[in-house]
Amino acid sequence: MTTTRIDRRRMLAGAGIAAAAAATGGLATQAGAQTAEPGWDHETDVLCVGSGAAAGTAAVTALAQGARVLMVEKMPILGGTTAKSGGVAWIFNHFILREQGIQDSKDDALRYAVRYGYPRQYNPSSPTLGLDENRFRVVEAFYDHGSAAIDHLRELGVMQFKQFRLFQVDRPAPDYADHLPENKVPTGRTLEPAVGSGSSQGGGSLAAQLHAHLKAKGVPILTRTRVTRLVKDGSGRVIGVEAKQGDKAIRIKATKGVVFGTGGYSHNVQLCDMHQPAVYGSCALPGSTGDFIPIAQDAGAMMGNLGLGWRSQVVLGEALKTRGIGLGAFVLPGDSMILVNKYGRRVVNEKRDYNDRTQAHFWYDPAHEEYPNHLMFMLFDQRSIDAFGGAFPFPVDKSEQPHLLEGQTWEELFGRIDAQLAGWQDRTSGVRLAPDFAANAKQTIATFNGYARKGVDAEFGRGKYLYDREWHLLFSARRAGTSQPENPFPNNTMHPFAAKGPYYAIVLAPGTLDTAGGPQVNAQAQVLGANGQPIPGLYAAGNCIAAPTGQAYLGAGGTIGPALTFGYIAGKHAASA
Repeated sequence: MTTTRIDRRRMLAGAGIAAAAAATGGLATQAGAQTAEPGWDHETDVLCVGSGAAAGTAAVTALAQGARVLMVEKMPILGGTTAKSGGVAWIFNHFILREQGIQDSKDDALRYAVRYGYPRQYNPSSPTLGLDENRFRVVEAFYDHGSAAIDHLRELGVMQFKQFRLFQVDRPAPDYADHLPENKVPTGRTLEPAVGSGSSQGGGSLAAQLHAHLKAKGVPILTRTRVTRLVKDGSGRVIGVEAKQGDKAIRIKATKGVVFGTGGYSHNVQLCDMHQPAVYGSCALPGSTGDFIPIAQDAGAMMGNLGLGWRSQVVLGEALKTRGIGLGAFVLPGDSMILVNKYGRRVVNEKRDYNDRTQAHFWYDPAHEEYPNHLMFMLFDQRSIDAFGGAFPFPVDKSEQPHLLEGQTWEELFGRIDAQLAGWQDRTSGVRLAPDFAANAKQTIATFNGYARKGVDAEFGRGKYLYDREWHLLFSARRAGTSQPENPFPNNTMHPFAAKGPYYAIVLAPGTLDTAGGPQVNAQAQVLGANGQPIPGLYAAGNCIAAPTGQAYLGAGGTIGPALTFGYIAGKHAASA
């Protein structure tokens, strides 16, 4: 197996942004903006705020409905975090599944989505599966309109060759909870643009192609334009916005509706400290500062769950240097590798998906009034770094990973971990290794070695489910030129640690791809007011709202799928207003 996809994922930090910029000819300008009425600087039918998958799909859809469209983006380049992503979208019952005769029934699909996304509320005997009416209808809308959104983009020719293809590992990619009994279609729901995602254009092909379509249709796109406030008429309907372009204040009229797709708030430290359990760093672009939350609050919006987020572990040393990290520790590579907490104990299946695995950091120990997993320590040996070097966060050359710790013995390595923690304790709530860390960690390693030889992880089930095995093959493909043999043990996600060093460690902390909390929308992507009724003329989609799928990252593309679906819903509904 080649490492093509691994290399592509490692390039997401920059390639996607370049692709998006290229599609719009570099920085967008104000050329072509519609003539405005007196008192307004610009006038349009549908104003789309942001330029990622959510706002881009809303703009494309509203335009196809015959509406005049204007897009504004506060950053100097287009695409938002979508342009930094893999450009893939997770969609129920899409056209390829239908063509293959695979039945992705609505009843089963909703049970999977609610069981995974709302496990505390899930009640299979309830007509709304345990959710309140509105949240159930929002999940239902994702099923009802996701495949239609994809078909619409194809029919419009937004995607080159009018096509998406299945995103594959070696075969159609498994969902992140493929093992849940409610999941009747555990593989094949993830799509990617047929052109771009797997080529030299990088991961931002979806955003790039949306922008290219808008540009070709003459849609004005204003960059460096930050919306600051909604404008309502006497009836309470949103009719436009106030915005800033540098020091200049402008007003934009939107006769049919305003659609926000402005991203989450990962780079707003105050909001993260208030609503998130912990965010040390984020893959989101710097523009993800939660602008829509105070704007919506000022307009009387109902807040949904503000504490949601799309999570990934991050290399702590990198995150402490810069909050905006290049790449998260998505799928942890290696087979002779484990994660332990400050007490030297494993606390999670290291091969689970990044969103679920990261939540293991947040467990609270009520007996000791602490979060024992606040930081985790990735332990591995020479085999793993040699066999899988280049799969982040493993370096090919050790000098490429400045936060890599090395010791000839476990005791030497553990001493270096604690010394590193001592230098960071003012920024990590004082986390240090427990006095019995070394003894516990060596016992943990011995226990893991036994699991690896037998092929069964009796504690966390590592390698038991399809997701673990398939994504391990992708992100732990053996490096070309390695001297390490293939894993001969029964479960290829586990290999015993070497009896002798050197041994290695990297300190991991919780981070985000972006947050996913904000105002509550309904099934028409309308933002709800405090009374539960829609605020007329106001729509939102993407990471700036309370995630339609709750806490569940349903599979690869689990953020972009809902974003483009609710962007499609918003654009269509607003244009028909």
